[in-house]
Amino acid sequence: MEEIHYYRPTKAFIHLQAIRENITQLKKHLQSDVQIMAVVKANGYGHGDVQVALAAIQAGATLLAVATPEEAIHLRAQITSTDILVLGASPASFAPYAAKHNITLTVFSMEWVEQAALLNLMNKLKLHIKIDTGMGRLGVTSKEELQSLYEAINATELMEVDGVFTHFATADEEDALYFETQAQLFRNMLQVMPVKPRLVHVANTATAMVKDEELQFDAIRFGISMYGMAPSPYVAENLPFPLQPAMSLETELVHVKRLTAGQSVGYGATYTANKDVFIGTLPIGYADGLLRNLTGQTVLIDGQRAPIVGRICMDQCMILLPKAYTVGEKVTLIGTQQNVTISLDEWAAKLNTINYEIPCIITNRVPRIYIS
Repeated sequence: MEEIHYYRPTKAFIHLQAIRENITQLKKHLQSDVQIMAVVKANGYGHGDVQVALAAIQAGATLLAVATPEEAIHLRAQITSTDILVLGASPASFAPYAAKHNITLTVFSMEWVEQAALLNLMNKLKLHIKIDTGMGRLGVTSKEELQSLYEAINATELMEVDGVFTHFATADEEDALYFETQAQLFRNMLQVMPVKPRLVHVANTATAMVKDEELQFDAIRFGISMYGMAPSPYVAENLPFPLQPAMSLETELVHVKRLTAGQSVGYGATYTANKDVFIGTLPIGYADGLLRNLTGQTVLIDGQRAPIVGRICMDQCMILLPKAYTVGEKVTLIGTQQNVTISLDEWAAKLNTINYEIPCIITNRVPRIYIS
């Protein structure tokens, strides 16, 4: 296989040891018989699904979760034995493929079961019933629905209820009232099932990190914190162990010029120098995920913060340098230089969003370089 050579210096580095360390620390926090389901949907939250999944398995994860059939297919092509659960809705037409390749599907509709039962299933299809306890997204909402769905699945020869789960809407918030209401509703609904499935899982990252250990059940779904980010400020303040960020984003200066007072930079000439300054050009822009609203965000060069000035272009941006540097000088957009750190959370605050979104918007044009 020909080695890929990346000519542009803009790269995202994925530190797989950070993934492994976050899982190792979580295992110490869980009851010994609780499995870890590594959530690698959205291409591993932008980090790379296969590589993250393999690192997670090495660290002790025994289950994998994705959001779509296509994500499951991509993952199964590289990882042949570990259980994969599709958390989102799948068309009934995907059932034969899923059964053949040991892909577990989420189910919440009697009509779906009826459609799948008419298909030519050659292998047993494992299903997890989704209960909607208050997220308002997917899932059965009553004991009657749950019982009917459970019985319909058991009445078929080639489908089985392998698991049951729900998803909490406010697990990452300090106010626990809504969360506790959801938890109690799930416990009540679970009583409808005459036989407990192999896997009962309700704990997302926030639940696993800061909530009652009784909610760990058989498995927890480890998502955002596997990548080294806390799901909310509340959880960040109450973490049982420090998280190791897995992604850094780096590039290099490709041009340096001196501007005299009165000269401007970029589209719309939105930045005008009020004195003589040095401007550096970076080969990264909004087509890479450096969104235009990140103008003003600082980057790190030589351990110092330097602001992005002017409008961010599709492929490039400009920074105000503290002094003249040579072309090729390393620039860190996310990560650490000389004990100064720019985090994904900092970008999220600048964009008025959540940290989940940031690694997902770093586009595929930026190569992921895996550091083991």
